[in-house]
Amino acid sequence: MEQIEHGIFIENSYPGVTVGAILLPMGTIMIDAPLRPEDARMWLNLLYNFGAKTNRVLVNLDAHPDRTLGARSMDCTIIAHQKTAQVFRSRPSIFKGQNAESGSIWETYDDVVGTRWALPDITFTHQISIHWGEQEVLIEYRAGPAPGGTWVVVPSAKVVFVGDVILLNQPPFLTNADIPAWIETLNILMSSFREYKVISGRGGQIGLEEIKIQQRHLKNILRGLDRLVKRNAPPADVENLIPNLLSDLSFPQEYHDQYYQRYRHGLFQYYARRYRPSESSGE
Repeated sequence: MEQIEHGIFIENSYPGVTVGAILLPMGTIMIDAPLRPEDARMWLNLLYNFGAKTNRVLVNLDAHPDRTLGARSMDCTIIAHQKTAQVFRSRPSIFKGQNAESGSIWETYDDVVGTRWALPDITFTHQISIHWGEQEVLIEYRAGPAPGGTWVVVPSAKVVFVGDVILLNQPPFLTNADIPAWIETLNILMSSFREYKVISGRGGQIGLEEIKIQQRHLKNILRGLDRLVKRNAPPADVENLIPNLLSDLSFPQEYHDQYYQRYRHGLFQYYARRYRPSESSGE
């Protein structure tokens, strides 16, 4: 558990995503949920030990199973963007392990299949703010990695939680992404949030150089896809892009197959959805 600023914590040791919490005088705002119930309980206990209030809300930064499957274990009100709520409405009420070859973290934990989704209780379209003390906390829509992508911003502390907008040395999730919008969102992050501590949803605190690396990587992906479009290549040909994309990343060899599959699934779905809609079958 790491304290970023007074009353603002992150935990990067649970499988799934980096979770966060903002401890305020009148309540606790939690950012994303640990994937496994036992980790959720541990996270809540840690927060209580640091003075977290029982009045709490959970913010889903998007609808990805890695960050939302554990939401029910948090046992609190859930806030999410309207588009995130729409994704939940299209899913069965119980998680059945769809897209089991997406290269997500949940795929390595069989016991999460059969989990009942916790649906958002409060939704928004652009921005909402929470005042549980002197600090204002903003919950904002940001386009890019997924429909309903959300940031949590603490202006007074200059801290921003950006979810999957930046992933440290791992492939981006592309299945439901909008890469041009994602690149523009990174421009906003570099210009308007230059003085902020930026918290990645998969990796913790990052700096300006990591933001630039993420943007260059996305531009490389777009260039590769554009070459395929120009020669009217079938979606299956996206696999030819993967070796070069993986070579841009630095990660333990044990993750190679998982990350290869994440690219394979995401690139296929993105290419088919954007350029061959009749051939897309992803969520």
